[in-house]
Amino acid sequence: MVHWSLKRHNSWVQLAGHEGNFKPSERGQILKKFSQVENSCLEALMQDVLRPYVPTYYGVVEKEQEKYIRMEDLLQGLERPSIMDCKIGVRTYLEEELAKALQKPTPRKDMYQKMVKVDPEAPTAEERAQQAITKPRYMQWRESISSTATMGFRIEGITMEGGTVQRDFKQIRTKEQIMETFLSFTRRRKDILAAYQSRLESMKVALQESAFFKTHEVIGSSLLFVHDTKGHANVWMIDFGKTLAAPSHMSLRHDVPWQVGNHEDGYLLGLGNLAETIKSTIHQLEEDQETMDLDQ
Repeated sequence: MVHWSLKRHNSWVQLAGHEGNFKPSERGQILKKFSQVENSCLEALMQDVLRPYVPTYYGVVEKEQEKYIRMEDLLQGLERPSIMDCKIGVRTYLEEELAKALQKPTPRKDMYQKMVKVDPEAPTAEERAQQAITKPRYMQWRESISSTATMGFRIEGITMEGGTVQRDFKQIRTKEQIMETFLSFTRRRKDILAAYQSRLESMKVALQESAFFKTHEVIGSSLLFVHDTKGHANVWMIDFGKTLAAPSHMSLRHDVPWQVGNHEDGYLLGLGNLAETIKSTIHQLEEDQETMDLDQ
C-alpha cells in the first residue's frame, strides 16, 4: 500500500511493509531506495510511449551513503489528495520465485499465522496439525482469496484526503464490492470516476503500442489512483522492482491466462476489468441519481 505524506513541502511515499524505502527530496521529487531492476525499467520507460504514464525519472543520487532513485512526486500541487493503490496482474510473484519456493517447500509457521489471521478456516487438516504451510501454498492461496486471480487486479490500500489509511481489502474479490469501494473512495463524484476511466483507456492504447511492454513481464506493479478536492484526477503506473525482461524469443501479450513458462502476467486483463468496473460504477451512479430524481 502506498502512503504519501500530505505535507506540501516534503510530500513523499511510504510503502507499508517497506519502511525506509523512501526519503523526501526537493519539492516535486522523491527518493526511492535504489533497485537495479527498477532503475533500468525507469530509464527505458523514459524513451518509451509509456513515459506519460509513469513518474518522471531524474537519475540516481547518493544520500547518507545510500543510493536512491530520484523521481517525480505524483502528489505535487494537489489539494488534500486521496490515493488508491491497485496491484495489477493475475499474480504478484515471479515464476522464478515460485520455482525456488517449490524446490524446498519447507512448512513455515509464520506463513501459517498470516493465513489464519485472514481466514482461520483456510488451512487443511494436515496444515492445522503442523501449524505450518509452505511458501508456494501461501503465495497461491493469497492470490486466490482476492480479485487478483479472478479479475487481474486487487485493491491494496487507500489513503483518504484526511489521512485515514484503509488496508483491509484482502478478501474483496467481487465486482460489486470493488464498485462500492470506488464509490466510497471518490465520494460518489462522477467527474473523478470519468477521469479515471478515460486515463485507463488511453493507457491501454499506449500499452498496446509499447515496445517495453511487449518485452517485459510486469509483476507486483501497481496502478496509483490519485485525486484531490478540486477534482484533479490521474492514474499512474508505479513499482517496477519485479519487472523483468522476458526471454528474448518471446513477445508477451498480457491478455492471456498465465501458465508456468509462458511469462504472461495478465496486466491487460486486469486493466480491462478495472476500466469496465469503473464504467459500471459510473452507470450505477447515474441510475441512483435517476431514482432520486423520480422520488422527488
